[in-house]
Amino acid sequence: MKISKLVGYLSIMVFVMGAGEPKLPQVFVIGDSISMQYGPYLKQYLSGFCRYDRKRAEGSSAEDLDNPAGANGGDSGMVLGYLRVKLDDPAFRPDVLLLNCGLHDIKTNVQTGERQISKELYRQNLEEIYRLLAAKGIPLVWMRSTPVDDAQHNVNQKSFYRYAADLAAYNAIADEVFASKGVPVIDLHQYTLNLGTNLYIDHVHFDEQTRMLQAAFIAGFLHAIL
Repeated sequence: MKISKLVGYLSIMVFVMGAGEPKLPQVFVIGDSISMQYGPYLKQYLSGFCRYDRKRAEGSSAEDLDNPAGANGGDSGMVLGYLRVKLDDPAFRPDVLLLNCGLHDIKTNVQTGERQISKELYRQNLEEIYRLLAAKGIPLVWMRSTPVDDAQHNVNQKSFYRYAADLAAYNAIADEVFASKGVPVIDLHQYTLNLGTNLYIDHVHFDEQTRMLQAAFIAGFLHAIL
């Protein structure tokens, strides 16, 4: 058999074999620094089940977790702005968009007591995020924001405060918005509370063991729905 015919035959075989392989669904993650930290474990646990991707690092977000840039989705307004641009790309059509925002929204100015994003605007932003995704036919899975301990946070972070009562209120707003639209919700907040105490390494971020457990919890949920 001539080399050219052999190459052609093998090319056809590779194409046919490849065509028979199922394409794994893609999960795209948008979240804050919490998601950046459990992300490598989530990617590992989803291997063979899903293709994992997330908002990419373009700035200093990995070094300064409190000032969102690049991979850090930031507050709900930042997420909305990102999606308005990202959804214009016809190649961006994940099978599931896994989303969380909230911890940056409840950042509280030490002098004025003003929240970074008001409750009313938070609700509006979530409604608009859903509308944009639904218009493109992209399924959404919402993630409830992880716990805040007032004393732990505000002793270790002096440039802004966060409060558990605010977090509960903003989580409740998201619950209302997404329950009304039938969006699946992963309750990472309650799951993390159930892990016990002494989980934090600073004002709001978690130790490696907690990150691994959070990722496993999320992966189990995604395995069940995909």
